[in-house]
Amino acid sequence: MKADAAVQRQLLELAKVDAELSRVAHRRRTLPELTEIAEAEKTLRERKDALVAVQTSASDLEREVARQEREVESVRARADRDRSLMQSGSVSAKQLTDLEHELDTLARRQAALEDDLLELMERKEAVDTDAQRTAAEVDKAEQDLTDAAKRRDEAIADLDTTQARREADRAGLLPRFPEDLLKLYERVREQRGIGAALLRSRKCGACQLELDRNAIAEIKAAPEDEVVRCDNCGAILVRTLESGL
Repeated sequence: MKADAAVQRQLLELAKVDAELSRVAHRRRTLPELTEIAEAEKTLRERKDALVAVQTSASDLEREVARQEREVESVRARADRDRSLMQSGSVSAKQLTDLEHELDTLARRQAALEDDLLELMERKEAVDTDAQRTAAEVDKAEQDLTDAAKRRDEAIADLDTTQARREADRAGLLPRFPEDLLKLYERVREQRGIGAALLRSRKCGACQLELDRNAIAEIKAAPEDEVVRCDNCGAILVRTLESGL
């Protein structure tokens, strides 16, 4: 394939633009903010699950406390009724003895229930504290996620700006090249990642490998407008004064 040497040298400008576009694409795929967001989302899910669990425990304990309070109140009400009967003077001696025995039993029952209630209330207080702490952790995880998403959006906006500029540069370069040369460049770039590179001191600028003597001899013998390629990676080799030929 033939192409004016000056046109071939402009391939280096196109390759430079394409290299930056590739870096933008790579950067877009590997933004550290994407990892931060994934980790923040995972943390937020865990914190929310923990909050649901502790809130469920708090709700269960609240119901248990209410049930225990009703039990205490029932025993207290029964004791109040017994005392009222005793004070009324309308009961027999045997009934009085029975009521006194029952009051003793109720007192012990009430004391046991109140001990259990105190323990439940202490447990609920601890769980409520845990719920407040976990809720604060959820708030922090949500803020961390928001901050990471903001940084991602800012980074993507910068990448979008760079990409738009380089795509405009590329569009301005493409008309400079003959169709067959451009097709070759694009094919090689798609296959190898780099379509064209500078030949500098016997080394290919694409694969960074040094060409052997025979390859260098053939390139030296090739006309200036001959399109030559690297034997190692297939990239179009652009010859300039830096090539040392």
